[in-house]
Amino acid sequence: MPRGLLSTTACLALAASLGACGTSRFDGPRPRPQAALEPATPALPAGRVTSEPLAPPPGASAAPVDGPPSVAAAPSPVIEPEPLPPAPAPAPVIATGRSSVVGSWNATDASGSCKVSLSSAPALDLYKASTAGCANKDLAKVSAWDFRDGEVYLYQPGGTVTARLRQAGGSLDGALSKSGAQLALAR
Repeated sequence: MPRGLLSTTACLALAASLGACGTSRFDGPRPRPQAALEPATPALPAGRVTSEPLAPPPGASAAPVDGPPSVAAAPSPVIEPEPLPPAPAPAPVIATGRSSVVGSWNATDASGSCKVSLSSAPALDLYKASTAGCANKDLAKVSAWDFRDGEVYLYQPGGTVTARLRQAGGSLDGALSKSGAQLALAR
């Protein structure tokens, strides 16, 4: 491109830019002229304000009415609030949940008693469990456990549910799944 054409093009671009700066479109919003506000109602006359009793309504007697009783006539008695009764002693908190059942238990069913240990060590999606000295063959096979919906589930290998138990105070009470016989675990 020749040098003269380049400078002409540059001058035209500069002129167009300067022309755009002169427009009012870039000035921003303009304030609108405010119309003078006229009063909606005529001004009220200024003067002294006086107080007089109202005339009785039509048909009523014109007997004078006594004013309100004097406040300084008699001191009002001071009323002391009654003391609040002492707060009741809080009920003992019984722990519920998975962590509250972890540990060793003495299991008792129709066939006798034995030891059941519920561990906090994970075993896939369950937790490890073990038994010792259980005469009930199903209870002797327990190898895992879980806590769901407020219940303890004892499992055999393969996922068979051996028993379901609910917390009752400091123990677990429920039944064996296969026979329906009662099962209780106590510390």
